[in-house]
Formats: sequence, C-alpha cells, structure tokens
Amino acid sequence: MNVLAVGAHPDDVELGCGATLLRHVARGDDVTILVMTAGQRGQVEGMSRHREQEDAASRLGVRLVWGGFEDGSVPEGPEAISVIDRVVADIHAEVLYTHASRDTHQDHRATATASLAAARRLPSVLQFETPSSQGFEPTVYVDVADSLEDKLAALRAHLSQVLRVGPVDLEAIEAQARFRGFQGRIRYAEAFEAPRLAWDLSTPEALAPVTRLAVAATG
Repeated sequence: MNVLAVGAHPDDVELGCGATLLRHVARGDDVTILVMTAGQRGQVEGMSRHREQEDAASRLGVRLVWGGFEDGSVPEGPEAISVIDRVVADIHAEVLYTHASRDTHQDHRATATASLAAARRLPSVLQFETPSSQGFEPTVYVDVADSLEDKLAALRAHLSQVLRVGPVDLEAIEAQARFRGFQGRIRYAEAFEAPRLAWDLSTPEALAPVTRLAVAATG
C-alpha cells in the first residue's frame, strides 16, 4: 500500500499522524511524507529544521520530499496542487493524510485545501489535527498503543521545537493520544476527520489500508 502524508512544516506530520505512519511501515506499506516548507519562521539559531526533519523521517522509516515553499506563504491554488499531484503520481498513492481544514495557521489551511484537490481521485483521505486545529471532529481512530513511544522519539528529533516549549509539547501529545483513545474506546489513538474512507470487506486480505491498522470509526 502506498501512503502519502502532507504537512505544511517540519514536525506537522509527526504531530498529526506519526504513530499511524509507523503502523503503516510496520506492516510493509510504502510511506512518503511531503513537507511543504522548511519552517523558516520557527528556526532556532544554530539548529537546522531541515536536518531535524530528515532525522525524524529516518526514525519513522519513511521517504521525505520537500515542497519548496516559503514558511507562511503556502498557496492554496494550482502551484501547491501541482506539487502534491506530482508526488501522488510518483508514488502511486492510495491513501493520503493531511491537515484538518479548520486551523488558525494559514499554511495548514492552504495545505489542506491543496491536498484535498490533489487527492480528488484517491479512495481514502484522512485529515489530522495539530495544536492549531480548530473545531476538530474526528470520526476515525487508529490504535497507536504500540507505536506511540516511537512517535515521541521521532518528535524529539525536532529538538528546536521541543526547546521552544509550545510547538512540540511531548507530555501534551501523549495526553492527547490518551484522550483520543478514550473517545475511540481504545487505550491510545490518533484521530482523523475522514472526507473519504474506502472500506473493502470482500475478503480479510482485501480490507482497505486504514481499516487494517485497527481503526475504530464512529459517526
């Protein structure tokens, strides 16, 4: 299964769906993350967010692609859509993860809009939350009890953001996973809004990619 996760800045994908991507990797899926900017506005002197993202991707066991946009200036229109379109085509993506559409950060909103357009032909599209998400109403919960610690390890690679005390609060992230797990009637979860989720029940082996990750879906 070919999976694409699109984030606006370094650490966004890890925050939103890092543990779920680890579940994909563990079962042999081909996972790529596309980071639209290098997060220049969150730069800490003497530390490279570019290198931090490369380290985090290595810890997750995923391929990393850069979008090349300026932090704070991700467009919603054809330019950004074309970048995501190319990656979708290059990796033959079958499921796409991206930001929730309701968010206080303009780059997150723009990335969500462009991703939804680029994923127009994909059967499964899931939107994740970050600390700046607003009015997030998940209906899909992925059991991440076995991958949460590795998610936190990948987030520690973003040391500049951990040290800033706010963007990456590891205790809050663990607490959020417990809260979402409580909502999903499991121990720890990452939660998603699902604009589209294909679920093939024809045979046990043909279950859709997300359902095979031990997902609880609620409506």
